[in-house]
Amino acid sequence: MNKPVLPMSSLAVKLPRADRSIENYRLAASRTFPSKLEGTLNRVAFSAAHVVADPLADADPWLSAAIDWDRTIAFREHIWDLGLGVAEAMDTAQRGMGLDWPTSLELIERSVRAAKARGGALVYSGAGTDHLAVEDAKTIDNVIRAYEEQIAAVEKAGGRIILMASRALARLGRNADDYARVYNRVLSQVREPVIIHWLGDMFDPALAGYWGTADLDKAMDVAVGIINANAAKIDGVKVSLLDKQREIDMRRRLDKNVKMYTGDDFNYAELIAGDDKGFSHALLGIFDAIAPAASYALSRLAAGDEAGFHDVLGPTVPLSRHIFKAPTRFYKTGIVFMAYLNGHQDHFTMVGGQESARSTLHLAELFRLADRAGLLANPEIATRRMKTMLAVRGIEA
Repeated sequence: MNKPVLPMSSLAVKLPRADRSIENYRLAASRTFPSKLEGTLNRVAFSAAHVVADPLADADPWLSAAIDWDRTIAFREHIWDLGLGVAEAMDTAQRGMGLDWPTSLELIERSVRAAKARGGALVYSGAGTDHLAVEDAKTIDNVIRAYEEQIAAVEKAGGRIILMASRALARLGRNADDYARVYNRVLSQVREPVIIHWLGDMFDPALAGYWGTADLDKAMDVAVGIINANAAKIDGVKVSLLDKQREIDMRRRLDKNVKMYTGDDFNYAELIAGDDKGFSHALLGIFDAIAPAASYALSRLAAGDEAGFHDVLGPTVPLSRHIFKAPTRFYKTGIVFMAYLNGHQDHFTMVGGQESARSTLHLAELFRLADRAGLLANPEIATRRMKTMLAVRGIEA
């Protein structure tokens, strides 16, 4: 279905280029995607979801998180309508970059309640150790207790768990035995199987050397050993290393009952499609920004139309690679900007003041790539909002 034809003047915007010139850019894409799931899915697919800041709160953005709860939950309803699960209170929600543990727990409680009100929409929530300041973590037992506290809180709220990587463990863990001690102890106590999250240091520099070594081959050996030894307690593993071959290699080594959830925002299309030896499910931050296209593409894959899957999802990959380009940890700015362009929130204000983390050039290229992928739900609104942002940054229409 084509988008309505609009006056060309309303679909043009002056975008800056790297050479400091200004391009009179006219929107070109005409694709649109369903607002609800059509058909079924044969992959488990989570979108890590962002939070909507409250721009009118009397708060210091760098010091405390003020959340617009209505808009934040409404966005999760949008994700669920499309047949996707929500990965709650993860790094996409600025966990550890503006969102503290008390606010994260409130987010988890609200999200779990909203999911139950829908009859059990899919939501898993992050449990980690981020209420324990890294400098206050003195022993491995401190890390274990911190994990236990957050797991208990999420389970009390009725939530399923994504076991997040721990900055404190990355600092204290010296070898495979330290990691095995933590994960074996924590996993022995969970009520239901969890998703393990291996987040690379490109997403969080404080996680460098996770699994007790900077050698990724050795780190994978440690991770696979711990995971397979605890397979009965693990639903799946999310790997965010932006290295498709490592993900494929790990996927083939996992216990047959443990799912691989791709966290590769550079290569997700081919990893989800898979090959004759297997495929990855999905737990992706980019699905926040491309949820309608992701839902439709996955429904085509389930219907046996792999060409249709790639036709829809393939054009989203250049946008994702741009949003997640180094420094990758600032990808949240692009995710929230897409939500603003697509009308899921009325402002481009972020927790922690992170709207300033990407340049005007970066956001201009994001706009071009989103248009080319057909991801601007209402081109007229998106164009008007892009002009507003540019005007604030000194580029008048």
